[in-house]
Formats: sequence, C-alpha cells, structure tokens
Amino acid sequence: MQIDAPHRLRPAGTVLPDTDTLDALARRLRSETEGEVLFDIGARGRYATDASIYQIMPAGVFVPTSERDIATAIGIARSLQVPVLARGGGTSQCGQTTGAALVIDNSKHFRSVLAVDAQAGTATVEPGLVLDHLNAQLKPHGLWFPVDVSTSAQATLGGMAGNNSCGSRSIAYGNMVHNVLGASAWLSDGQALDFGPVSGLHGRAAEIAGFVRGLAEQHRPEIEAHWPKVLRRVAGYNLDIFHNQNEKPYTADGSVNLAHLLVGSEGTLAYTRSLTLRLSELPRAKVLGVVNFPTFHAGMDAAQHIVKLGPSAVELVDRTMIELSLANPAFRPTIETALIGRPAAILLVEFAGADKAALRAQLRQLVELMGDLGLPGSVVEMADDAPQKNLWEVRKAGLNIMMSLKGDGKPVSFIEDCAVPLEHLAEYTDALTEVFARHGSRGTWYAHASVGTLHVRPILDMRQDGAAKMRAIAEEASALVRRYKGAYSGEHGDGLCRGEWIEWQFGPKLNDAFRAIKQHLDPIGLFNPGKIIDPPRMDDGALFRFAPATASAPYRRIPLTPVLDWSAWNVDADPVTEATTAPGTGGDVTGGFAKAVEMCNNNGHCRKFDAGTMCPSYRVTRDEQHLTRGRANTLRLAVSGQLGPDAFTGEAMHETMDLCVGCKGCKRDCPTGVDMARMKIEFLAHYKARHGHTLKDRIVAHLPRYARAASRLPWLLNLRNTLPGAAWLGERLLGFSARRSLPTWRRDTFWRGGDAAGARGALFSDRESTLAAARAGQKTAVLFVDTFNGSFESENAWAAARVLAAAGYRLHTIEKDGGHHCCGRTYLATGMVAQAKATAGALVDALLPLAQAGVPIVGLEPSCLLTLRDEALVMGLGEKAVTVAGQALLFEEFVAREAKAGRFAVGLRAAGKPILLHGHCHQKAFGAVAPILDVLRLIPGAQPELIESSCCGMAGSFGYEAKHLEVSMQMAEASLLPKIRQHPDAIVVADGTSCRHQIADGAGRDAWHVARLLDSLLVA
Repeated sequence: MQIDAPHRLRPAGTVLPDTDTLDALARRLRSETEGEVLFDIGARGRYATDASIYQIMPAGVFVPTSERDIATAIGIARSLQVPVLARGGGTSQCGQTTGAALVIDNSKHFRSVLAVDAQAGTATVEPGLVLDHLNAQLKPHGLWFPVDVSTSAQATLGGMAGNNSCGSRSIAYGNMVHNVLGASAWLSDGQALDFGPVSGLHGRAAEIAGFVRGLAEQHRPEIEAHWPKVLRRVAGYNLDIFHNQNEKPYTADGSVNLAHLLVGSEGTLAYTRSLTLRLSELPRAKVLGVVNFPTFHAGMDAAQHIVKLGPSAVELVDRTMIELSLANPAFRPTIETALIGRPAAILLVEFAGADKAALRAQLRQLVELMGDLGLPGSVVEMADDAPQKNLWEVRKAGLNIMMSLKGDGKPVSFIEDCAVPLEHLAEYTDALTEVFARHGSRGTWYAHASVGTLHVRPILDMRQDGAAKMRAIAEEASALVRRYKGAYSGEHGDGLCRGEWIEWQFGPKLNDAFRAIKQHLDPIGLFNPGKIIDPPRMDDGALFRFAPATASAPYRRIPLTPVLDWSAWNVDADPVTEATTAPGTGGDVTGGFAKAVEMCNNNGHCRKFDAGTMCPSYRVTRDEQHLTRGRANTLRLAVSGQLGPDAFTGEAMHETMDLCVGCKGCKRDCPTGVDMARMKIEFLAHYKARHGHTLKDRIVAHLPRYARAASRLPWLLNLRNTLPGAAWLGERLLGFSARRSLPTWRRDTFWRGGDAAGARGALFSDRESTLAAARAGQKTAVLFVDTFNGSFESENAWAAARVLAAAGYRLHTIEKDGGHHCCGRTYLATGMVAQAKATAGALVDALLPLAQAGVPIVGLEPSCLLTLRDEALVMGLGEKAVTVAGQALLFEEFVAREAKAGRFAVGLRAAGKPILLHGHCHQKAFGAVAPILDVLRLIPGAQPELIESSCCGMAGSFGYEAKHLEVSMQMAEASLLPKIRQHPDAIVVADGTSCRHQIADGAGRDAWHVARLLDSLLVA
C-alpha cells in the first residue's frame, strides 16, 4: 500500500472536508474495501454524538470487515487528508468519539477473543469486544478482567483502553493502564507496530520509547511538581511511565511498558489492532456492607477510615439517587433492601476473596468501625450473592438513573470525575456543593468513594445559559482541585469538555511535551484531532448537541401535532429541587414528543446482550440504525430539522424505524425511559398520513372487525395455507411470507362455537349479577377475551374461565352486537391511531362500570390487555381509561395476586414433565414474568425454568412479512428456539399468541398458554 508524504490536516477535527473530498472518500472506500460505507446524512447523524453534550457531524462512517479494510481505509483517509476516528460503543461522556472525521466502527466485526493463556493469566482481544462478553468467556477459567466499568454491558475494550477506564474496584485492581500488557496498532503512516515492555522493543517502537524517555527526563522537575499524585489521573498522555507518579505503579516490577503510552490517549496517537490484557483470579466469595449515613458529609468523612479495612470497593449512592431508584419500579425492591430509615447517603462496601468466612469477619470489622465512628446499627449486612448482585446493578445504573430527569435541564458532564485525596473528600464535596448553589443548581453524587472520585453533574440547560454556568462552575471546581492536590480528570477522560484543562493541570511545559508526543507518533494529525492537543473550548456552543440560541445554528424543534399524548414529557424542571412543572407546560412545539425523544442521552445501554429484552433488532443486525439509541438520534435530528425538510415522514426515517418490533423492552430496560414502541406508533401515524396505507396494512388493522365474518367461512380463508400456489401469490400481492403459515380460522370461536352459548351460561354471569356479587364482597372477575384467543385459540379462553370458576370466581365477559370488543392493538401497529382510539374507547366504556365497582379485568393476550395500561392512557380517553387500567391484570398476574392473598385455590395434578417458560416482551416490560413463574409453581413439584431470551421475533404481524422473515428467525434462533430444542420433552409455556406461532414454526412444538396448562391439570 502506498505511503504518502506527511502533511498537516485541517485543525481541531470540527470542520468537515469539502464535498468533493467527501465524495472521493466514499467512492474509494466502496471500491477498495469490503466494509459498509455509510455517508448518508442519517447514518452520519447517528454517529455525530456519544454520551456527552456534544455533536459534530462526521465526514462519513465506515464499518470494516477485516484488518485489511481498516488499513486500507486509513491509507485512503491519509491520502485525502481526512481525519480518522476509531469508535467502539460510542459511550464516551466527554465527546472523545465525536469529530469531523471518518468514523470507523470496530464494534460490529472486531469483537473476538484472539487468545487466552489461563496459566499466564493473559488474554489478547480485538478492540470492539465488549467487556461483559470477554468476562463471560473467561469465567470457565476462573478468571476475569477486573476493570469493571458500570457500562460493562456495552463498553468495548478498545474504548476502555483509549479512555484509561477505571471501574468500581480500582482500589483493588487499578485502572486500565495497570492491566494492559501490550497493544498492536497502526500509526498514521500505515506502519503496524507492537507496543509492549520497553526492554523487548526494536525498530520504530524502540525509537518511540527512546523519544518519550528523553521527554520524561527533560521534564522531570515539571513532572514531579505538577503531576497529580493520585490513582485516578487520566488526563494528557502517560509521560510518567518513565518516572512513575501514580500511587499504584504501572507495573509490578517497576519496568516500563510502551503500551501504557497508548492507554488514555483517546485514539489520538495510533489505531488499535489488538490488546493484550492482564487477567485476575475471579473472586470466589464476596460480602457487602451497606452503610447508611444521616448526613452526606458523614459518609464522605468515613470513607478514609473504611478503606483501611481493605475493601475491594467503596461506592457512594446519595439521597437523590436513592429517591430516583425508589421511583423506578425496576429498582425499588432492590434499593429498599439496602436502607435503614431515610439515609442521606449510603456507601456500598465490598470485601472479596477466597473464603466467605474470612470476609464475614471483615464485615464485622466494618460494623465495629461504624460504631466507633458514632454510627452503631448503620450497616446492612449482605452475605448472600443474589442481593449483592442486584444492588450492584442498581449502582451501575446510577448515571442513567440520574439522567432520567425530565425537562430541558439535564445533569451535565464536565467536572464529574475530579479526584482528590480521601482525607480531603468531605471538604471538597462540601465546597463544590456551595459552588453549585451559587450558580442556581445542585449536583447528584455517586460512585467511587474508595479513590476520591465522585461523579457529580450539576443540572444545566445547555440551550439557555448552561454554557456560561458550565464555564463558571468549572473554574471554581478547578481551584478546589488545585487546593486539595487532586486531578481534574479522574476517570472519563478529556475529550472536548476537559481537553482545554490539560495545560491548566500540568503547566505549559508538560503540555508542550504532550504536543511533541502527538507530533512524533502522528505528525500529520490524522487520528482524532482536537482531543488532548489543540482542543476547542469546552463551552463552544456550536459543538453542542443542543446548540443555544447564540450559536450560528441553534437547536430548534419543528412544530408538530402529535396523535398521542406526550404532555408528561412537556415539562420544565427546577435545577435545585428537581421538581417538574405541570404536564404540557414545557413549551415544546411538538407537544412533548421531541422532549421524550431527547431523553436518550446516548449511554448505549440498549447495546447490551444480557437477559433483558432491549434491543432485539440490534442483537441481530448489530447496526447502529437498528438500535434504540440510533432510532432516537434519528428522530431527534428529524424533528429538529437537521436531516432536511419532511425528514420525519421520509423513507429514510421509515427504514430506521422498520425493524423496531414494538417490544417495549426499552420502556423498562432503558434507564432514561425512552419508549421507542410508542414513538414508532407516533411516527407511523404521521408517515402513513403522508404516504397512505397499503392493503396489507388494512388487512392487519381491521382483523378484529372482519374476524366474525371470517369465522363463518374458515375453509375459504384457510386455502391460503393449503392450496398450492396460494401462499406464493399472497406474498407477491400482500407481502406475507410464503414460508410462513398464517393463523388458522375456525368456526368454533369463543363467541359462536357449537356450545358457546351453553358454556357461557354455565360459566359467566350477566353484568348486573356480577356487579351485585362484587358489592356483596364475593369473588368476581371480568374475562376480557381478545380477538386472537377468541378467534383462533378459543380453548385458551375457555380454559381460563374454567380455572377461575373452579377457584370460586363469578365471571363476566363483555360482548357487543355484531362482534366483540377490541383494544385497538392492530390499529396502533399500522399507525391508525384515530381508529384505535375509537375501538379502545368502546372497550373502556364497556368495562368502566365494572372497573368502578372494583371488579378485576383479566386478560389473556399480553399485548391486548396491557394496551389498557399503556397506550389507552395516552389516546385522550380521559380518567375513565385510568380507572379501567387500574383494574386490568393479565391472567397470571391476577392468579398470582389472589393466591398470595389466600383467595385462589384449586386442586392441581403434577405436570410430570419439566416446564420451560418464554416471556412475552410486553410481560417483561410490565414486570409480569415473575407472576407466571409464581403461578406455575402452584403445580405440584413444578420447577419452571425461564428461557433467557429477548423477543421471539414474531411481534404481531412483523414476523409474517416476507421482508422481515430472516430477521424474525434470527431473533428466535438467538436463544429461544435452541433452548426449546435442547428440551424435547418439556412443556413450553408462552402466553403470547405470536410467540406460540413462532415456536410452532421454528421448533415444531406446541406452546401452551398458562391458563390452558392449569386447566389440563385441574383435579375433578
């Protein structure tokens, strides 16, 4: 490959190359590489932000498939004088991964573990590998990589190295720099080098080491005078590898490793090919002591004493974070286990080792210490693993919990990881709190009390006066850091928000030394310019995601009349009390829709692959476009006019939203509450209003209306599944995949089967009798039979009725002349919100008298019943919808609640087989999976196993469509179908109609609704 002569690139990485250059870059990448070349405005916009306050449109995005692709792309960019920015998870909090450069995304294809030497305790990995994925592969060896950042589910090792990440347990294991043994990387001239122990280097690598050594010797007095003497210092370049200033030496034997120069360099010196990591023995045992403090100051003052006990972690959660956790249904049960009364702050103190008995002794020492400090009875002791794990998950979600504040003002990252010696921690936090108060704000504190690094973010509105306040607070905070001999940048790096403070921290001479290092390794400024060296001002409004009115291109929302009610997001928040104004008072010209979209802070939690649901389409494609974050960013750019006129209802926006299956996983899993399923409904309504509905849309949407008529001629409609060529024709005309069977129509629906009238008379009472029974204190319930269970699987509805009747409940079911009531789900799925409102409104009206009387409304299909608790509340139906929602329960929720209260009891036989459970996505989103397990445990001897899966991939009509079939099956094959095949004799329980169809199509197995299983086991 040709190596061009060095030349200087455009400054700072904030100005895009000209159009001709961009066109040439895209053209050459497409012709000379095999990677994905993404230069459209939407794709570039999705990579213009990270988890910081900044936004810089990149020159283009490249997703390489091989090392050759990367090397070629670097060469092309060098020849065209276009900067290069390597990116992993895009979760940087200071703007490190934003820039007017060619962004190269390592996270899709460069995520392999290249080698593990368990005996030596080392691993070599590609830069796009996620930390949790590495540790999952190391666990069988009894090893782990211990730099356990809170974003471990989405943080890539390359990004962690670029940032010099730290994690909760750095007091025991050190920072990233202490755990990297080697690195292979490309320099900007295209040369590939191995960086490692200086003693073994040769050629160019040895020459670089000699150059840096010379700088260190030349500036030895400045290093000794100005270098922070704390563990948590990540600013600038690690020039001190030749004259250690860190309280924990970089190497155990005092040797020098040139790879440590790249750690923390934020991708400005070289492009990482691979990393060799030092592994640690996985702790065999852990115990946790949660210390409750009456004042925040007391907690900060106690930290210096607690660390002397030798804990592996000491983490802070302050009162605001406690309150936010208590307000989150997913976190409340866990945080309550840690509290004694109403503490102002808690410290999570962990001890880890080989023997739990010895650790219990350390826990007792903690209890004794707190007594000596005047706080007897302040420690919640957790020796069992499960409650510890749950509490750590809440702590890890701390930042995102904090970012869930509604309104334009948000906690802003710029001084959130200043590090000070522990003996000064209490004084520092008190003084900084006073700084916030002077500027009309406050901070929420959390994180690493063990090492004097507390994350704190004042609430600022960057669209208004936030930039001026940010500058003033930063200047006062820096004075405090200097007074207490700390480090201004202690964990999250420099990027755009702290880059200009490097010279302040180290002085002009060391800053010149850093410049010399950059010039020596990257003389043309190819890699991530504008970071560490020559950074822009932190408060340059033109670089903000939400540019203020004073900027040349201020952030403005395009007026839009939403079809759903988003007023809960259309509020303002007080930056001191965090109290919000009344819904609808926030001044959003989109009625709150834009503010809801803007809740995405780009933390990337949706990139995780753990047992949660979010985000099923990304788990298949690994494309930023098909990620909750990617969709939210595209929506934000569209509704603010940054993608051009009419972009919100354009085809590019439709393509971005297309693979969203409406699983609602983000509704529960996203810590900031981004509800992409509801946003897709809003988008579809506007898109279809502009482009019109297809015949397929109408067939899906109106299914509940024509179901009654279809059941009279089931043989005719079922010809599609049996007549040769009919499925092929259906795919050509309607788009339903010929490789799918469609639901089978039947005459014996719930409403008009042969003995339906007689069975209803035996099992159901009329409304007045039911209301009278409820007033008399009898056990009552309304069975809401949805279109799908009533029309296609009526045995489920009858089974539910028999089970509830056997338990002594007087039942009622609702009907209407000429058909049955419907929740409006199929209309919502196709963007017909007005029809959905009318349909749901009729259902609510029918249920209202019963709900007002306190009669529970019991449903079978999760997506239908839960519509009453979700979308029905934002369609303008008023308080009556709220009343009905308050009584709406899934069958399993109702049975579990009644059994717990001692009101439900039936005789059941043993199942005689293992039971596997697949939870419907909406059940997971509303916390309704645990009740199914509780109900299944009512079966004698049953030990149901929950399949750890995301969406099954069917998702209503999504999986039936030919264009979605492959993605649908890939979702199912990720974990659901393989697990079912591993247990051929198990009973499979799945309450979702679509889930059961997917299991039948993909595994050839019949899955049961839990009501049907209970009915089959009833003792006569």
